[in-house]
Amino acid sequence: MSTKPLILSTESARRKVLLTLKKYSYLIAMLPLALPPLLLAAGQATGWVNLFAWGVPVVVFGIIPILDLLLGKDALNPDEEADTPRMNTERFYKFITLGWVAAFAVLLVWSMFVLASGLFNVAGGIGWIFSVGIVGGLGINVAHELIHKDGKLETWAGGFLLSLVSYAGFKVEHLRGHHVHVSTPEDASSSRYNQSLYNFLPQAYARNFINAWKLEAKRLEKKGHNALSWRNELIWWYSITALAFTAFTVAFGWLGAVFFLGQSFIALNLLEIVNYLEHYGLHRRKLKNGRYERTGPEHSWNSNYFLTNVFLFHLQRHSDHHAWAKRRYQVLRHHEIAPQLPAGYAAMVVLAMIPPLWKKVMNPRVEAYYEGEEHQLA
Repeated sequence: MSTKPLILSTESARRKVLLTLKKYSYLIAMLPLALPPLLLAAGQATGWVNLFAWGVPVVVFGIIPILDLLLGKDALNPDEEADTPRMNTERFYKFITLGWVAAFAVLLVWSMFVLASGLFNVAGGIGWIFSVGIVGGLGINVAHELIHKDGKLETWAGGFLLSLVSYAGFKVEHLRGHHVHVSTPEDASSSRYNQSLYNFLPQAYARNFINAWKLEAKRLEKKGHNALSWRNELIWWYSITALAFTAFTVAFGWLGAVFFLGQSFIALNLLEIVNYLEHYGLHRRKLKNGRYERTGPEHSWNSNYFLTNVFLFHLQRHSDHHAWAKRRYQVLRHHEIAPQLPAGYAAMVVLAMIPPLWKKVMNPRVEAYYEGEEHQLA
């Protein structure tokens, strides 16, 4: 009697159990939304409220990387026939991302009331804005998942969240710019070999903002519409940003303006730092016909650390995302040939902020990938 069917059945059952456990693990992605109230409560209970105001970056960039190492990696992929169709239709996954948007809007307003209460000194207030900004930066990742989808509710929710952190241009530039030109000199969100984070950021801010308007103008002109008409979606999204900024300023004065702009600045910086590390030094080769080779798994850095993967809705399986941009986060796959980072994104963000250490860790990995093609490093 053959044992092969029994082995396959056992493997299938094991995979389903693990996928079910992973399904509910995505609730961990809601943790950033709970951190500010939890840390505020801890600060009030201990009398160290100004210290705990800085707690979100400590958790995200200090505790999470340690837990990543303790919990290890996860290379489990869903079966394309048995699991993926079912998982794509389960509403649970969609409710988490849509719920994240609504919860963040509430958190933003609540956090402003806390700041305006006079609970913090100056240092504590800065820490509070920084903490909320980190949550907003993680929220951009949620928006990133949503804007890639076809349904209007999801794309609108993604655009709304981006408007709350003053970075609505990402909705246009990321879809029509980054995904077209990724890992080429034409993409402002793809960092070059040996380029420092602090050289990368200014160009990312300017080029991505300008390019978003150019891309939207091009879309409208193709349809025979004026770029500055009501049909320009950027005007609508940035109008929401302007309304939110005005509301915070009118309700809370200069402190409301500082809070809204401050959390937005931190959020968009976190996004661009992640962009920096996702494609560092990797690029698509230019073909004889002048075009670039097709985007493949080898053009994005990946990481399989379990905790940061569920924390970031599988953003770290970045190669699969670029190959199939509309693929939902719960069914993104690990590719063996994809370049792997030495740690999860949380740790790599910290490393990127220290250019000498970043280059010491990452440059040899890029060089190893292009071994025998050293001219590709230029």
